[in-house]
Amino acid sequence: MPAQAGEEQAQAGEGQVFEFQAEAVQVLDLMIHSLYSNKEIFLRELISNASDAIDRLRLELVSKGETPEADGSPRIRVSHDEGARTITVSDNGIGMSRDEVISNIGTIAKSGTREFLRSLTGDQRKDAALIGQFGVGFYAAYLVADQVTLTTRRAGSGPDEAIRWASDGKGQYTLEETEAAQAGIDGHGTTVTLHLREDEDELLSRWRLRSIIEKYSDHISVPIQMPSDVDEEPGEDGEAKTPEDVTVNRASALWTRPKSELSDPDYNDFYKHVAGEFTDPLAWVHARIEGTYEYTLLLFIPSQAPFDLWLPENRRGVRLHVQRVFIMEDTGQILPSYLRFVKGVIDSSDLPLNVSREILQGSRAVDHMRNTATKRVLRRLSELADNEPEKYATFWKEFGATLKEGVPEDFTNSGEIAKLLRFTTTKSETADPDTSLAQYIERMKDGQEHIYYLVAPSETAAKSSPHLEAFRAKGIEVLLLTDPVDNWLVSSLREFEGKQLQSVAQGSGDLSALSDEEEKQAKEQADTEYADLIATLKSHLSGQAADVRLSTRLTDSPACLVSNEPETEMTIVQRLRGTGVPRQAILELNPDHPLIRRLKGETDDSRVAEWAQVLFSQSVLTFGARLEDPAAYVSQLNQLLTSLTGGETSAPEEDG
Repeated sequence: MPAQAGEEQAQAGEGQVFEFQAEAVQVLDLMIHSLYSNKEIFLRELISNASDAIDRLRLELVSKGETPEADGSPRIRVSHDEGARTITVSDNGIGMSRDEVISNIGTIAKSGTREFLRSLTGDQRKDAALIGQFGVGFYAAYLVADQVTLTTRRAGSGPDEAIRWASDGKGQYTLEETEAAQAGIDGHGTTVTLHLREDEDELLSRWRLRSIIEKYSDHISVPIQMPSDVDEEPGEDGEAKTPEDVTVNRASALWTRPKSELSDPDYNDFYKHVAGEFTDPLAWVHARIEGTYEYTLLLFIPSQAPFDLWLPENRRGVRLHVQRVFIMEDTGQILPSYLRFVKGVIDSSDLPLNVSREILQGSRAVDHMRNTATKRVLRRLSELADNEPEKYATFWKEFGATLKEGVPEDFTNSGEIAKLLRFTTTKSETADPDTSLAQYIERMKDGQEHIYYLVAPSETAAKSSPHLEAFRAKGIEVLLLTDPVDNWLVSSLREFEGKQLQSVAQGSGDLSALSDEEEKQAKEQADTEYADLIATLKSHLSGQAADVRLSTRLTDSPACLVSNEPETEMTIVQRLRGTGVPRQAILELNPDHPLIRRLKGETDDSRVAEWAQVLFSQSVLTFGARLEDPAAYVSQLNQLLTSLTGGETSAPEEDG
């Protein structure tokens, strides 16, 4: 049996035989039997891989203190051979070692390809359409080829350490070592040769290949070369002349070109290349900054969140270039964490080519770039929100929770970020966050002084919370906050445009400014009537509740729990580390509820004590917290229900 990818087997012929990883076989099978009509994307994918290999070589050389140009001018070459029916794509990038070939070609390593696999439906035509939507890297070669050969030599390896890889894509591939010169590799890099299927002859045309390159890869900053047409390079005295290579793409960094020369498709194609994405971006920022520091920004706002957005070590999407040479990917110095979804390029004219992460941390030039890039992105988001609300709704659905992190993290820009926030409220017609803080203030009732909100673990829990009852009855809108980050958001966002934010589950919940005289008199009377019951419940709940009082926020529920402490980062952390019950928990009672009225007339103190525990436990649950002893609560509730239905409660048996 052949070995799995990464496992050697005894030599078969001149090479060793391996099996593709199961996921790779699935992709290859779809390529080979594909019904996808736009097969020309194979060349886009191979050129993109070649460009990435050249970028990685530049990065490696710079990290060693070497100048990239000293290793030769980077280039990608595309050629074809009508007689052999082959297309060849070669580059002088970093190349691959034997282990890297097995890892990169024999297995699924690209997150985009994994996403592609997750999207497969089993319907051939639908799945074929996904090929163009996602892109599948090297495997796209099998859209047009029935045999692919790859030869490569890793930069820094010996001349006899080149690797030849070959496969028909049907489950197995062979590997053999060869010499770079024998493999046709001058120095280092990778050459991919496609042996075309019988029905793909139209690709064996210089004009056809060039048109594909101009369509999909014109933005690649590396020169893409092809042999010149014989008609373009006539020989002397009519003799045949070996065609010279000519560059067929612009070979200039797209971000250095004037915006007036660029179209939306140019930006979209470049985004897909630099971000490794398959959908168009929602928007972009392209600006040349001049003055004390000079640099160019080309930053994109994606339309879909990456799978690793919330992973601690997620890959940032902004690449730092110095004088158009790729230096490194952002590790947190170029854009703040809450903008980690942004993709693109920042190209500096001031930083040295051998810049290190340590230099970045203390660089005024980098600080200037970070501040400017942050403000430009926030301004572009504001433009989207004002002028293209549908696009902004898409952005918020994908990245809204991430942007919220900016309020506590970025004090300088917290005011601008607050304007961009969107919330679901008690008056929202759908579950989609569609209300800004400015819109909330416009809809505030006369006499309302606060922006009210409720933090809850889910939308269902928020909408059913007893804390909302009086606010609904008076028609007061409440923001419903259900993202985990919302706890930290409200601990930092204390006011907006002069209006204080107030939790409906914190403090007194005083709505006296919105109450009429009759309601005020009724409250005063209830305070007098229930004074004895309040005192009794305080005694029974000593150590659990900091206070017991009548509520102005309940209309239907018998009781609720509120916090008497401010929402600070410290109190939130302490609460989340425990059961979620506030340290200064207050039990509020609804004096108009039948259960509370009946409890007021109860003379059996032991029964009042039981009800006190049940009401407190119920309120803990509706607060969104956890009970320390759920079994005890269930036992107390069952005993009370039994007594109410006329049954007898059994006393616990004594040991012995």
